[in-house]
Amino acid sequence: MNPEDFPTPDADVETVEPETLKSRLDDGENVTLLDARMTADYEEWKIDGENVESINVPYFEFLEDDVDEDVLDQIPDDREVTVLCAKGGASEFVAGTLVEHGYDVNHLEDGMNGWASIYEAVEVTDYDGPGTLVQYQRPSSGCLGYLLYDDGEAAIVDPLRAFTDRYLADADDLGVDLKYAIDTHVHADHISGVRNLDSEGVEGVIPDAAVDRGVTYADELTTAEDGDTFEVGDATIETVFTPGHTTGMTSYLIGDSLLATGDGLFVESVARPDLEEGDEGAPDAARMLYESLQESVLALPDDTLVGGAHFSDAAVPADDGTYTAPIGDLVEDMAALTMDEDEFVDLVLSDMPPRPANYEDIIATNLGQNEVDDEEAFTLELGPNNCAASQESLAGD
Repeated sequence: MNPEDFPTPDADVETVEPETLKSRLDDGENVTLLDARMTADYEEWKIDGENVESINVPYFEFLEDDVDEDVLDQIPDDREVTVLCAKGGASEFVAGTLVEHGYDVNHLEDGMNGWASIYEAVEVTDYDGPGTLVQYQRPSSGCLGYLLYDDGEAAIVDPLRAFTDRYLADADDLGVDLKYAIDTHVHADHISGVRNLDSEGVEGVIPDAAVDRGVTYADELTTAEDGDTFEVGDATIETVFTPGHTTGMTSYLIGDSLLATGDGLFVESVARPDLEEGDEGAPDAARMLYESLQESVLALPDDTLVGGAHFSDAAVPADDGTYTAPIGDLVEDMAALTMDEDEFVDLVLSDMPPRPANYEDIIATNLGQNEVDDEEAFTLELGPNNCAASQESLAGD
């Protein structure tokens, strides 16, 4: 059923904004969620956390005039319950039904779509290069981006199309000129915002090494090769070619202090190597990744921060709330970074998670081979990113 097809409940139902729910979770408050989506959707992607009790009862269980007692018995009656669905229509109906049965419930505004609209900016306080560095965080999918600003200029690394207006507004609020929009690679889990920002007067930058994958718009943007630099005030962003996750995967060393590694290295894992050439090409890509990590990333000083383009539930934030960590700490904590090449390849290939939802359509869109409107783009990228290899197998003892 479409959200507009659900009858308006007779009972008054309180609405909770996604940002409010996120604040409660961040504050450590215990939250009980009733997810009314279909079980397959729920199992693929849900709101989770140490202080979250999540229950899945699909909305159709509440459509009968007399809701089955077995259904009601699944819902706690001794605490507040927040009902959610995909877009907010089903959850309002289910919550209204439960209110009529005496439950203390509210419902999440705009459902999981609303959850996916949360985008937070957290300053990287351990960054010690020129200017200020901010990490953008999208908790619904674990997407990360980086805004560097200094002396009236700014650059964004790995922007999301869904938040194009947000970047421009943030730059305006900071009183800086958003000079560059830079991608680390052809993403497989979200729609890039580089082209949209370029159309707004920001200089779009993509890795030169990614063009051969079939990028259709390379002539319209700036292409970055290994060693190229981009000046933002007194800060320098240096291009560091780090293939492995993809053949065009490129990192950017920001202010000689933080390496934005895209999907090459995360604070809890390394990249999966199968999203460009599939299972057949994964072994060669894994060897390429090993070489990039050992020769280009781990060769940097131990105190260089690493900031990936994603974080997972296994990631532990730094004291400043960002998903960053010094290279030296990652080497100590991640067994995969101290293995020899054969061990590394075997481990990375041994336990990869499911590929990101809609990844083929997302790649085609980011290559410029497929055109989608903003609503379609937002829908394509809903769900977990799954761009890393298995965190459990890669962690240290």
